[in-house]
Amino acid sequence: MPADPSPRFAGEPPAHSAAGTPHTVPSPPDRGTTASAVEVRRSTRRRRTVSAYREGDRTVVLIPARMSEAEERRWVTVMLDKLAAQESKRILGDAELAARAELLSEQYLGSRARPASVRWVTNQNTRWGSCTPAEGSIRLSHRLQGMPEYVVDYVLLHELAHLLVPGHGPRFWQLLEAYPRTERARGYLEGVVAAGRLPHLSGPGGERA
Repeated sequence: MPADPSPRFAGEPPAHSAAGTPHTVPSPPDRGTTASAVEVRRSTRRRRTVSAYREGDRTVVLIPARMSEAEERRWVTVMLDKLAAQESKRILGDAELAARAELLSEQYLGSRARPASVRWVTNQNTRWGSCTPAEGSIRLSHRLQGMPEYVVDYVLLHELAHLLVPGHGPRFWQLLEAYPRTERARGYLEGVVAAGRLPHLSGPGGERA
């Protein structure tokens, strides 16, 4: 029985793309970031390796041609998780954060929210982000750095929405309904806050340190 192909993860496309007819499949729920689809490319030259990379608004997964459909689904999930894990560890710079805000505004707010500046700050310890509509400025707490990308995206989108609607009324939350991970991101942040209030336990029986 042949061994499973060993996954090879790559963030950039290889020098020679896989041959064969590519096909596009929907991105599995709750995986990936803003990529909306997954394109699977099979290659007869590829024997044991699987790789993946982002290409614009899609994720490309390269697999051996001999794989079954079940193996393909499994490895698509594995590679999407690997991509997401790597991206969540990468800290965006201020310029990348501003570019991210522009993309989110285009995707979910019809490009109506146009901040004058977007950057990280270290003086926000009681809130995740802030927006000053009069100045068009958005500030995100450095505590978000290293959190999953969908969480950072949610906070960015939250502040972008404040450029259009100042308060937290029904019209504001209606804007955020377009983002499919709003509830998950809110749950994640609530969990972080709750965990910060718990006592640190260690040792047998969970005694306090």
